[in-house]
Amino acid sequence: MKRDFERFIKGTCIDVSHEGKGVVKSNGEIIFCDGLFIGETADIEILYRRAGVLFGKVKKLYNLSNKRIQPKCKICSSCGGCQYQQLKYEEQLVIKTKRVKEALERIGHIKTNVNPCLGMEDPYYYRNKIQMPYGKDRKGNVFYGFYRQNTHEIIPVKECVIEDKRASSILWDIKELVKKHNIPVYNEDSRQGILRYVLVRTSYHFDELMIVLVVAKLNFPGQRNFIDALVKLHPEITTIVANENSRSTNVILGNKEKVLYGKGVIKDSILGCTFEISASSFYQVNPIQVEVLYQKALDLIDISNNEIVLDAYSGVGTIGMIASKNAKEVISVEINESSHRNAKENAKRNNIKNIEFYLDDAGKFIQNYNGKIDVVIMDPPRKGSDHKFLSAVMSRKIKKVIYISCDPETLARDLKELSQMYDVTYVQPVDMFPMTAHVETIGLLCLKDSKK
Repeated sequence: MKRDFERFIKGTCIDVSHEGKGVVKSNGEIIFCDGLFIGETADIEILYRRAGVLFGKVKKLYNLSNKRIQPKCKICSSCGGCQYQQLKYEEQLVIKTKRVKEALERIGHIKTNVNPCLGMEDPYYYRNKIQMPYGKDRKGNVFYGFYRQNTHEIIPVKECVIEDKRASSILWDIKELVKKHNIPVYNEDSRQGILRYVLVRTSYHFDELMIVLVVAKLNFPGQRNFIDALVKLHPEITTIVANENSRSTNVILGNKEKVLYGKGVIKDSILGCTFEISASSFYQVNPIQVEVLYQKALDLIDISNNEIVLDAYSGVGTIGMIASKNAKEVISVEINESSHRNAKENAKRNNIKNIEFYLDDAGKFIQNYNGKIDVVIMDPPRKGSDHKFLSAVMSRKIKKVIYISCDPETLARDLKELSQMYDVTYVQPVDMFPMTAHVETIGLLCLKDSKK
């Protein structure tokens, strides 16, 4: 097939996309390019066209931005996990604030003040969940790393500068022990082998650390000796879990698990509430910024002890349990059975009595619930909420809504619908994922006739 574009162009970056790619316009075409920042000019190799847009990579840079820095990570240009390693942190926060504001205006047609994104004092080594695929090179050497963007090619890495420092030496020693104990690494093409991924989950507030071995079979030769050797090398490990995933899929975890060492869970806390974390639990990956996020959300909504709060899309019940300290009652709704079960256990662990848990779709629940609701806290998945839930919130004329979003574009779409009856009175981006293009946002909405 004949290429419908020039293979090489020279262009200047005029913007940054919501995925963190530099935006270049040339001969009427839009080109997205990793590692290119506003004002920089580059020779660009065009790789492919998708959805009418060209994608390329930098071959040579000119007139570098004064916001550019030397990255801590040597492979950030090829890994694809971090879009902003080469950009001053202050500028990352400016870009994220701008992204939220532009999404609200472009998609939601909402013009409101967007507060500067709340960043971290130290934006490195924050992630409490690390997951690495393991592989073998052509010489049979075991290695681990990250998948190159949009591929299944593993780029070897010894340290990731946004992940908990404790993980690096453990991942390295697992590589050495795999060789020593003759545990075959899984091959995706032949579908042969045992070890596929290693997950490390760390606690910020407690000295607890979990290893999850994602394997093709729960029981494999040499397992006991391998576990004993790993714990001897790293006594800081408090539990090890085997997770079986024999499927040909991009999903990392399977459905079967076996505890090989310890309790099978670790615990951590957020704003004074303690939560147990299992191998498959959803738990915010930035333990420092999650407290900033939740405290800001709760300060904004200012719950009183006579108010009933609906915690929609509640997951394992984190923010609802924290909110229960000030509320009369919290109603927690979650559709995932495992998360629902964990939430109930967490409430018992924290001795919280004024919270009720419902296993249900949030939209279906609020439409059928006949009780009083004064305040809604909603933290939906990346795809956002839906018309069923949003229309039910409006029809009930709930006076205050706090919307926590991990995607500015779906947030803007949903706020556009809610703005029929609500004023968007406060918007606060929070940087939960430094060095990446992701940004979390809090939106406070007040019923128009009850705005304070």
